[in-house]
Amino acid sequence: MTTTTTSRYVTRKPEILSGEPIITGTRTSVRAIVENWRLGIRPEEIPLHLPHLSLAQVFDALSFYLDNQAEINEYIEGNHVPDELVHPAIKTRLNQR
Repeated sequence: MTTTTTSRYVTRKPEILSGEPIITGTRTSVRAIVENWRLGIRPEEIPLHLPHLSLAQVFDALSFYLDNQAEINEYIEGNHVPDELVHPAIKTRLNQR
């Protein structure tokens, strides 16, 4: 089991999400935090949606993203759910923002 630490709270483990950057000690990807942020959720509110994370972990993930945007954007695109597969209730909620 190889672990690569990339910042204080961001690491990579090949056995978790195939080495995608995650928050240390969790299976939460940097991608998940960035996607919440892109939806307009303020960093201070992200721990309300992901209560196992601290605000420091959220800010470190966003800092990691800003230094590695191309890589994280590839993960986001690779995990994009086609519009026709998104439940109508979710679409309605997203359109309200």
